[in-house]
Amino acid sequence: MGSRASTLLRDEELEEIKKETGCEKSHITNTFNWFGSLTQGDSLGSREDFQRIPELAINPLGDRIINAFFPEGEDQVNFRGFMRTLAHFRPIEDNEKSKDVNGPEPLNSRSNKLHFAFRLYDLDKDDKISRDELLQVLRMMVGVNISDEQLGSIADRTIQEADQDGDSAISFTEFVKVLEKVDVEQKMSIRFLH
Repeated sequence: MGSRASTLLRDEELEEIKKETGCEKSHITNTFNWFGSLTQGDSLGSREDFQRIPELAINPLGDRIINAFFPEGEDQVNFRGFMRTLAHFRPIEDNEKSKDVNGPEPLNSRSNKLHFAFRLYDLDKDDKISRDELLQVLRMMVGVNISDEQLGSIADRTIQEADQDGDSAISFTEFVKVLEKVDVEQKMSIRFLH
């Protein structure tokens, strides 16, 4: 028997989430049950609920990742919103690479994964990554293992290499260019709840 929450996901909702995220119904149902246990049966998840996830609690970017689940100004997320964000991390299957080009771009496409990653760095949401933002994220990632001087040097070098328009910041286009040879589809994929 599933948890109390599993009976609350209607077939039409399940089908809509499947269409939106590309996830299989069994994965959605398993994730729904897990979400219900995470939120202790509540239909909305809070930041505190997410901070109890061990993988996020130990991740230096855990708070940034958690923030990505919540719409601007919101402190709670429903299951559907949770699944939409989680879908960015779904691996791209071989049969998805030839999907209908006229349909909406899947949430787990290379472009959407790059937008998601860019937003983790763009702390002030001004569509560019400044030196200060890059430094903040680098500090989150390395903690006190590297001196401020070394971090500053890394940030300066990164911006110098990526900045093509001379504004001393990294735009999304520049971010994409820097990552063009990186297998983002693989690096930003996790297999969850099989």
